[in-house]
Amino acid sequence: MPKGHKSEHGYATVGNSFGGLDYRRIAEKMTDDGYKMNHATARNVFLKAMKKLAEPICVLHDMDDDESINQTSRDPRFQEGITEIIRDIYDGEIEV
Repeated sequence: MPKGHKSEHGYATVGNSFGGLDYRRIAEKMTDDGYKMNHATARNVFLKAMKKLAEPICVLHDMDDDESINQTSRDPRFQEGITEIIRDIYDGEIEV
């Protein structure tokens, strides 16, 4: 983040919500598994995935400009919502 930047809704990390791994631990695990990665790359890959999920939702709500998609994908509330949906799928509460 740029120096002095303040996020309106805080910051999210992968490990916050459900006992997952933070970016550094993800990078360490990937490196241990033979895929050299640092924490910044882990974060970039995560945010790229969030952007792919945010885009159709933004299009649905007529907010399909790049700024809206980027803002949504970085919003910790959106990220936690996606995490909850994935958790429900794995727990069998939602059938896909």
